[in-house]
Amino acid sequence: MGGEEGATAFGAWLGRQLRRRDTTQEQLAAELGLTRAAVSAWIAGRAEPREAVKRAIAEALGTDEWSVHSRNAEVSSGAPVSWYHRPAHADGGREFGNAAAFAFDADLSVLAREATQNSLDERLDTGRPVRVRHTLHELSGEHLRAFLVALGWDDLEPHYDAAAGRGQKVGRVLAEGLRQLRESGSLLLLRVDDYNATGLVGAEYGDSKFAAVVRDQLNSNKSGNQAGGSYGLGKATLWGTSRIGLVLINSTLSEAHEGRTERRVIGRVELPWHTLGDKAFAGPAWLGETDTDPSRDGIARSWWADRETTEALHLERESPEPGTSFLVVGAHDAAGDTETLQDMHNKLVTALGENFWAAMTSGRHTAPLLEASVTTLRNGNVLVPEQRVDPHELQPARARALQAYLNGETVEQLTGAHQVAVARVPLRVPPLTSEGRRSGGGAEHHAIVLVTPADDQDKDPNKLVCMRGNRMSVMERRVRDLPLGTNAFQAVLLAGLATGDASPEAQSAEAFLRAAEPPEHNDWNKTEDLAATYARGARTRITEFRKEMDAAVRRLVARREEKREGGPAVLRELLRLDTPGAGVPRRVEGHPTIRHVNGRVDGAGAWHVSVEIKLPSREDPWLLEPVAKFDVRSGGRPRVGWAELAAGENCVIEDGLLRCAAGVRSASFSGVTDVLDHPVAAAMARLVVDLQRARAKSA
Repeated sequence: MGGEEGATAFGAWLGRQLRRRDTTQEQLAAELGLTRAAVSAWIAGRAEPREAVKRAIAEALGTDEWSVHSRNAEVSSGAPVSWYHRPAHADGGREFGNAAAFAFDADLSVLAREATQNSLDERLDTGRPVRVRHTLHELSGEHLRAFLVALGWDDLEPHYDAAAGRGQKVGRVLAEGLRQLRESGSLLLLRVDDYNATGLVGAEYGDSKFAAVVRDQLNSNKSGNQAGGSYGLGKATLWGTSRIGLVLINSTLSEAHEGRTERRVIGRVELPWHTLGDKAFAGPAWLGETDTDPSRDGIARSWWADRETTEALHLERESPEPGTSFLVVGAHDAAGDTETLQDMHNKLVTALGENFWAAMTSGRHTAPLLEASVTTLRNGNVLVPEQRVDPHELQPARARALQAYLNGETVEQLTGAHQVAVARVPLRVPPLTSEGRRSGGGAEHHAIVLVTPADDQDKDPNKLVCMRGNRMSVMERRVRDLPLGTNAFQAVLLAGLATGDASPEAQSAEAFLRAAEPPEHNDWNKTEDLAATYARGARTRITEFRKEMDAAVRRLVARREEKREGGPAVLRELLRLDTPGAGVPRRVEGHPTIRHVNGRVDGAGAWHVSVEIKLPSREDPWLLEPVAKFDVRSGGRPRVGWAELAAGENCVIEDGLLRCAAGVRSASFSGVTDVLDHPVAAAMARLVVDLQRARAKSA
């Protein structure tokens, strides 16, 4: 029989093309001058036409001879592209919006997080990063009119007006979106493109990636076990960020569907139940080609668009590399903290940096998992040039920590300002429910904790950020019970596959932590999935894991020395406050902490130190006494006097005491020790500055 190896059987292919073109066997037979029985035999697989007849079939179907011979592509159906509005349910049930869209706020930061995570989860070539581009594009005037024509707005608008007239929440949001469109004469598009991703592959209906995104609800259908999502809710942020609940999609497939890979296009709008004339509609609608399959009669399916169509819909992709473009029509930031396009641009950059700095960090021999950028346009003209998100610019200390780990340049104890210390933390994964409590169930995985000094520009130090899988930030938390005087730091926890370990134990930890994440993917805690999947005690294991990670950070930050050329080590944990004695009520206010310390020994043998401190806010002034001591090799720490003591910012020196005004959050001072008071030479000891609570002297 003819045709290429692996091609669809001729009869099955021909029958599908006839259905796509809404052509009967009798009509094809008449056009070919043959009997219906001949065509029926081809479709049934009992016979196959000669090559000369295949050429005639190609002409009748409006395609080329090779397409009929290879049968690796669908012919043009000739069916119109239009909006299909789902009829109301026969049982009278009404849905006033998609519940999945309410799982997240319509916030640009949330969209950037969820959409980019989906792209990261679908990375195709694991040796290269997935590239994600966010483009804001404001349309007005003729540009807007041309887009609305391509969109089929005349068909959509009556449905919008009907749905917006409902009194429910979704209806009010739609009404506001329509008002702004009509009064401002402008529309904001937000496009998210990914490259080196699988694309929306698979069948139009049923169990496929395409159907999971375009047709299903609460269906994740992710590629691997390290994927960020497991609820199928993240995609709803795309529709939730649209004021009018409308998203267009153009996908380039990594696996051919119907013999093609480029420009698989479809649109979907989320409306509430509404009536138009004497007809009731369930709400959702799809833009596509009319499906001619008898079982799907009238339903809109994806179509293989031409370049002219994708350009008119602002969906044309920059290359044939696999991936998907999502166009959010009528995008807005419901958080209300952006007023201009520049604000929105900046917010997207910041959100990408905060959530994916780790995925964008590379090692000496390790490529990043992700590259991300943001561009802003107005009517096709560049308003804000493409800005590549740089993790070392937005998260310098954390990116430094991860890069050191990837390069194998970590240390066991911090002794320098740019070092990265590492520790291992046990995570004891309980047995699966199916395993019960039999011996050998469960696993023990060792997560990685990294600690490095905070950078000067870090606004919120002393945090531990936790991640797994593809290294999206899942949880950021304060470390409990830090030692007094702890210098500012940043800490990172890598768990599961984020460690770079692919052992069975790491796989078990990955699955366990994924089950412990809520739909927002912002915590590890007890979830229904966790309780259903694992034996009793799963929540206890999470609690133990939190305690272990905190303890590891405390060990790494408890003592840090910084080497100075020409002198001994300078102890940077300089702050030790007085503690309450017996019978003295325990303080409930915060304590001052050291931010930065510099020290050197001059030619005369005197220590010169400068100290920056961070002060908790309180209504009363702080009165502190800087005390210099030598940490000698044996015996106690003898106190040495100050030859000089000078105030820096936000404080004054009064009779050897440091006074900081009420409400001040930071201060600095400097001092020079009295060489005549040194018990030993400076080179033989470390200097310790003990900042003690002092009492105001009476007049």
